[in-house]
Amino acid sequence: MIEENTYCNCERCDFRNILESCFDSKTLDYIARHKKELLIKKGEVINREGDRITDFKYLKKGIVKLYRKTVAGEQIITVTKSFKFIASMSAFSETEYPYSMLALEDSTVCAINLDIIIQFMHGNGKFAAELLARISKINDKIIRQNLDIRQKNLSGRIAYAILCFSKDVYKSKSFMLHISRQEFADYIGMSSANVIRTLSELKHGGIIKTSGKIIEIIDMDRLEVISKLG
Repeated sequence: MIEENTYCNCERCDFRNILESCFDSKTLDYIARHKKELLIKKGEVINREGDRITDFKYLKKGIVKLYRKTVAGEQIITVTKSFKFIASMSAFSETEYPYSMLALEDSTVCAINLDIIIQFMHGNGKFAAELLARISKINDKIIRQNLDIRQKNLSGRIAYAILCFSKDVYKSKSFMLHISRQEFADYIGMSSANVIRTLSELKHGGIIKTSGKIIEIIDMDRLEVISKLG
């Protein structure tokens, strides 16, 4: 993990947009000067379950997985891409991370000392409300996706997960899945053998193509029907 101090200039950054709507240029400059950019290599842990929360983090670039350790192994909570408050979901409710976050590709995380963020939240109600609303939306989405998956049968779960990766993470009908088949199985609560078999059935049915970790959706309509009815 490499640390850099870089002035905040990302046009697509939700966090910057919130700041600009709530503070004057002097305050923005102060926050920018206290921001760190963490350059994370693929496979590096960004925060580990049980570590003390000291910074407010925002995923600027890359793809990460959120997971926790259980007696049965690793449980993936979600996989997400850049411009998300994914690392800060528990920043204001816990003192330690209740989960771990790992980079699935080279990633960049913006970090600001949590005490600075809390100080500005106390002094600016609009900032506090908007920031917590964004984090709440992420929490709600993760809960909704996990509940949706567990209401479906095997084919429905796999179709639903592929659609989520396509639409929410990779923004493409063709993508390289950054998690293993075993991790995919853990995510949807099924065995890896069942996942491999069902992916093969979808492939032979002309609904998807697979080559190694690359998945391409061929028939979006049929995949959505399987996801909905499965």
